[in-house]
Amino acid sequence: MRHRRCAVTAEARDRWFAVNTAVVDPSGHLVAFRRMGGALAGPIDVSIKKARTAALFGTDSAALGEGAQPGGAIYTLEHTNGGLISFGGGVLLRDASQTLGAVGVAGATVEMDEELARLGAATLS
Repeated sequence: MRHRRCAVTAEARDRWFAVNTAVVDPSGHLVAFRRMGGALAGPIDVSIKKARTAALFGTDSAALGEGAQPGGAIYTLEHTNGGLISFGGGVLLRDASQTLGAVGVAGATVEMDEELARLGAATLS
């Protein structure tokens, strides 16, 4: 069994991805960050914004995606709150009664970022 703190990194490495992982508190403030060796710099900001999006809106970033498309009810949402992300990879951390924060992963495919963020959330919640 993998150690809780490195489950995302270990899984990404096993699948030949180098990712950035951000953890934020319920207010969207960064509390932890890890950049794997070889991870690109651009996804640093993306991972943080994915986590912030989930925390600030109390839902996974992917769940906001449809409404944030052109013509959607929340189109341009990504331009609020200092910049947000409305596609997969930001997963809410919660226990039975409250939001604890969120995990954001970026640097792989959107689908893999989502899978890795879910893994991270499962090990942290």
